[in-house]
Amino acid sequence: MVHDGAVIPANMKYGRFFAFLTFVIGVIYAVVTMIGLISLESPQDPIGDPWFTMMELLILLIAPSMMSAMAAVHGVSAQDKKLWSLLALVFMAMMAGLTSAVHFSILTVSPHLDHSQPWVQNLFLFEWPSVVYALDILAWDWFFALSMLFAVPVFNGDGFEKAVRYLFLISALLSFAGLLGVYTASMTIRNIGVLGYGVVAPIGFLFLGLFYNRLIQQSAL
Repeated sequence: MVHDGAVIPANMKYGRFFAFLTFVIGVIYAVVTMIGLISLESPQDPIGDPWFTMMELLILLIAPSMMSAMAAVHGVSAQDKKLWSLLALVFMAMMAGLTSAVHFSILTVSPHLDHSQPWVQNLFLFEWPSVVYALDILAWDWFFALSMLFAVPVFNGDGFEKAVRYLFLISALLSFAGLLGVYTASMTIRNIGVLGYGVVAPIGFLFLGLFYNRLIQQSAL
């Protein structure tokens, strides 16, 4: 993976920081989601505040963190892998921009609207089918999945690098599978995608951070 066989400590330290940060935010998001679900009187009820607002804010943090981690991947990738890492970075940036716009709008615009109006529900209600929900699916089950898929060929070594390769691949495939929920209009099926980007991906970024950490330690010898 490493560019021309040379270690680039600055980029790897940058990548290590954002890879670990992505994992930490992912764990916090999972904990907040679980607390929000436990607090529901009925499984059919949407998660309410303060948990929903916390989840929205965490998404606004994790999306640019993922993009920054992928920027580091592109920065240290071998020359013959630059096309794949660039594609991974571009699609991750598209995901980050789109999902950030969606969740920032939900946080700032949606509370001031009359949610009894059908047009408001069609646009801003974070349930299927609505415009913001469809755009968020596009961000995570398509652009994010493409990013993770294109990142896979960059990691061709063993050890932590092999773990990153397989975790990124599994994350991509599960995220793609979430699109079946749109085709079938079943958000239960769509939750397969959530496993891809919400569970497997943070673990993949953890191993990415561990991989960078090992290379940084080796470069210091």
